[in-house]
Amino acid sequence: MMLPVKHQFQTFEEYLSYDDGTDKLYELFNGELIETPPESGINVQIATFLLIQFALLLDYRRVRGHGLELEVRGEPRNRYPDLTIIREEHIQQLAKRNTIRLSMLPPLLVIEIVSPGELQRDRDFIAKRGQYQDCGISEYWIIDPENKTVLVLELTGNVYTEVGNFYGEDLILSPQFSQMNLKVSQLFEAVTQD
Repeated sequence: MMLPVKHQFQTFEEYLSYDDGTDKLYELFNGELIETPPESGINVQIATFLLIQFALLLDYRRVRGHGLELEVRGEPRNRYPDLTIIREEHIQQLAKRNTIRLSMLPPLLVIEIVSPGELQRDRDFIAKRGQYQDCGISEYWIIDPENKTVLVLELTGNVYTEVGNFYGEDLILSPQFSQMNLKVSQLFEAVTQD
């Protein structure tokens, strides 16, 4: 029986040219591929609800779900946000591969929905926050289903500052998408389990 060959990538460009013939998503960590596990059902429901809300406000082509890949500095060297609002010019740039490179303008908004567990909380609140800040992404939302909160961060200079940590009947205040007019309670009511 043959074991699969592990690929060791020296550069991000080398990784981008790799195709294993599947639709699997991988994070590139220390030059090796780590398959990303599927999202929880609640996270998918929240992301889908928000995708629809943003698609009603914007050109639907500017709203990208979990399959959008962001090149970042540090390890892993790429991320797959739960939801991303891209720029108009990204539509054409992403036609062949749904990857935003560091050499491109950053997306306007990235949304992460926290998965259960301390490791996942640290990843979204600390590691990804630092990487997205470094990329110059002007707005970052961290949605926490466990605590039913939405933390909205805005890039001020080179550092994220807190716009607000919203919960209950609070309107989610977005510096760039003020026309959203969405309460936190609406977001979580849309995915309430029976």
